[in-house]
Parts: sequence; structure tokens; C-alpha cells
Amino acid sequence: MEDAKSQAFQDLVNVVARLRSPEGCPWDIKQTHESLKPFLLEEAYEVLEALDTHNPQHLREELGDLLLQILLHAHIESEKQAFTINDVITDLTHKLIRRHPHVFSAASDEAPKLDSEQVVTQWEAIKQAERSTESDSILAGIPASLPSLLRAHQIQKRAARVGFDWETPEQVFEKLDEELEELQAAAPCLPDAGPSVQEPETNAAIEHELGDVLFTIVNVARFLRINPEEALRKANNRFTARFRYMERQGAQENKTLGEMTALEWDTLWEAAKIQETTEGPQRTVTLETRDQDHE
Repeated sequence: MEDAKSQAFQDLVNVVARLRSPEGCPWDIKQTHESLKPFLLEEAYEVLEALDTHNPQHLREELGDLLLQILLHAHIESEKQAFTINDVITDLTHKLIRRHPHVFSAASDEAPKLDSEQVVTQWEAIKQAERSTESDSILAGIPASLPSLLRAHQIQKRAARVGFDWETPEQVFEKLDEELEELQAAAPCLPDAGPSVQEPETNAAIEHELGDVLFTIVNVARFLRINPEEALRKANNRFTARFRYMERQGAQENKTLGEMTALEWDTLWEAAKIQETTEGPQRTVTLETRDQDHE
């Protein structure tokens, strides 16, 4: 059975190699790391969407598409004689063993059993020791290409490790109130501020204060142990589902939303929320204290 699994993976590696060979697919041959970036991101988000559907077959397909992107990037490097997919797998295997001494070390059977919090503390200590040879900054290794909400969350978690943090959730909410007041002060007349809002200096001030508000909201999410990116994604999904419900209901009455009154909008919106409740809430994703980047 194990040989069959290994052969299945090797068959896939061989297919990718064939696609990239001179006699392979013209499209695959011309791809580079740069040209494949959008596809890697797209496939990762499609995996997230598949997870939300709770459909195993859909998830199976999307995980395969994401795996293809990983294999393509690894094969491009193998063509340069830099590394192969086997090197990637070997490095990951060693990292997992190194980061889990309570499972894999020779003394693990005799050592005291760790609970989940102690495992996280150990993981972070090992990772920090590995990082200490790479950079003096505790913020090193956080990808600048992360979605901004996730990057803010990682930055805040790292800073908190050295004590640069709020002590209670109440303090974070107070900070949020403060930042909202500063945003309102930067745009005192919105939404009817007129031409002044179009001036570069005004726009820059509003952008600055809005950024502080968003950063603080991520801090609120962190203290509540909620993934901010996931929370916003689900809010987007809820709005989309409710809005489409309103459109469908309007179509049944031969009316567009633009032809409805505000009262009709409110009525349909509340009906959409009731329907959403009967279908069941979306699952909530809480955050463990271990970093999500796992580098």
C-alpha cells in the first residue's frame, strides 16, 4: 500500500516534468515563478472556499489544484539545479521532527507529557532559536505579501511576545474608541465634506487614521482569539448572500433594488437574516497562540 502511495506521487511529479519538457505543453513550458504567483494565490483561496462548503469532493479537487502549483514551483527550481520536490519534503519532515521533540526525541517516552499550551510555548521557543541566527528583529520572517489583516495580526503577536501589548481587552476597546475619534476629526464633515476630501493632504490624513482604526480592530480580534481575515471573509459572504436574496425577492415582484424604498430594503434585509438563521450559522474559526506562518 505504501509503495502504491509513493508511486502515485511520483507519477504526478513525472506528469509535471513531462508538461515542462521541450515536448510538453507550450503554456506550462513558458511559466515562471512570477507568472504563476496569481494562480498560487487563487488556488489557495479556492481551498478556503471549498473548506467553507464542507464538501469533501470539492476540497479534494481544490487541494489537488494547490498541490499542482507547489509542484510547478519546485520543478522550476529543479530545472535550475537548485532543489527538487524531494528536498522540499525532506526539509519539511526534518522541521516537523525538530519542532516536536515531545513526540520524536529519544527521551519523549520518559519526559513529562505536555499540554497544548506547553506545546505551543515549546514550538515558539524552538522557532525563535532558529530565527535568532537569521535576524535580530522579532518581526523578521513575516511576509510582506500576506493579506494586510493577517500581517497585522502576525506583527501584533510577535510584538506581544516581548511584552509590547495591552493587558486587557477593555484597553484595546478604549484604544479603538480613541482611533475612531481621531478618524472622525480627520474628516469632520464626512460624508458631505466637499472638495476638501479630494485634496492629497486630507486624503493622506484620513488614510492614516483609517489605517490605525483597522490595525486596532485586528488587535481586538486577537484579544478575542478570532481570525480577522476569516471574520471579514464570512461577513462578505453574509452580505453577498443577503443581497442576492433581496435581488431574488425583488425579481419575483418585477422590481429591482433601485426601484425599492428604504423601508422595502429593510424588510427584505431582515427576511434575509431570518433565512440565514434557519440555515444555520457559519462555523467560527478561533486562533491558537501558535503563529500561522509556521516558517
